[in-house]
Amino acid sequence: MKKNKLLIVIGGGPAGLMAAGTAAKKKIPTLLLEKMEQPGRKLRITGKGRCNLTNYTELRTFVSHFGKNGSFLYQTFSRFFIEDLLAFLHTLGIETVVERGGRVFPAGNDANEVTDNLIAWAQAQGVEVRTHSIVKEILISEGKVQGIQLEDGSEIQADAVIVAAGGASYTGTGSSGDGFRIAEKAGHSIVPIRPTLVPLKTSGDAAPRMQGLSLKNVRVTVFIDGEKTTSEFGEMLFTHFGLSGPVILTLSGQVVDALRIGRKVILSIDLKPALDEQKLDARLLRELDAHGKQHFSSLLKTLLPKKMIPICAEQVAISEEKLCSQITAKERSILLHWLKDFRFSINGNLPLEAAIITAGGVALQEVDPRTLQSKLNHGLFFAGEVLDLNADTGGFNLQAAFSTGWLAGSSAAKMLEK
Repeated sequence: MKKNKLLIVIGGGPAGLMAAGTAAKKKIPTLLLEKMEQPGRKLRITGKGRCNLTNYTELRTFVSHFGKNGSFLYQTFSRFFIEDLLAFLHTLGIETVVERGGRVFPAGNDANEVTDNLIAWAQAQGVEVRTHSIVKEILISEGKVQGIQLEDGSEIQADAVIVAAGGASYTGTGSSGDGFRIAEKAGHSIVPIRPTLVPLKTSGDAAPRMQGLSLKNVRVTVFIDGEKTTSEFGEMLFTHFGLSGPVILTLSGQVVDALRIGRKVILSIDLKPALDEQKLDARLLRELDAHGKQHFSSLLKTLLPKKMIPICAEQVAISEEKLCSQITAKERSILLHWLKDFRFSINGNLPLEAAIITAGGVALQEVDPRTLQSKLNHGLFFAGEVLDLNADTGGFNLQAAFSTGWLAGSSAAKMLEK
């Protein structure tokens, strides 16, 4: 192997660290360039600091969480998937536990443990890590990678480059869209980036008045231009600007895309998904009978959290002071339908900086799914969030980062070994 066969990895997140360490383990001289003062800053805050590593589910279901672009990952996951990741983490001394919904976390519930061990592992393989290094562009000649140019104008010669610079969310961690700009300069098409796994803004004052209220075991359904598109069951949160929480974040991707093209979006909350309308009506009749001499607000206390009571009374147009014995069959019907279809008009979303994940990125048709090498430039590879791949919450995105990092690192090493 020639001395000058250097691999440069741009970005020190999970994809970049995995890519660099995997290549270095194969005795490839590897330089990792990180713009921040230390690698792995975003990894340290994933899963609210607990680090949701992956999700224990079968391959087809796993891939489905990535939507229409998920099939691109079959090649990657056939080479490095859940069991491979867990075995790798075990070699680093990281034990894992499986929680509700198949979510896998480190047993210590500490993202710092994962990050520190991953950095130490990469360096132990021989990776040279240079921080405060901002890459301006990839140097390419006649369709082949020649190296990179840093922001200060200096150049580093290399035979292969892996772009693993992340997305454009959580900019304080260094994830500020550099990878997209670098890839575009290298001739790649960038699918427009936008936030996903992001809280949503609502019209009116109902959500702000319930700020801080968390609901569990509800079903939220998306209506776009009046047509039902999808729904999710789980937990959500009311905020000073609108809606958040796991269910809302999961649904946010298609909501953001619909809003971008001017479509009308309504979110409907079924507050009693365990009861069909017949069973709920029977319950309401029992409650009305039991609370006959009491005010409507007393009945609502058996059905709703305290913060929701005035909102409900206003929207169903029944006074909180009205006696339950005076509530008509029509009013009961209105209440029943409100409980099954509590609606919010969505008028926006928080900005990209507040999103967990960036949607969009390097167009997949320009990347070989078998190697993650560019189809446009020999020696250029991609890994992680810079690719046009994103999933909902539950550990799917982090598994994709580790897996694409492993494949890009392995592929680059194989190329450079020749």
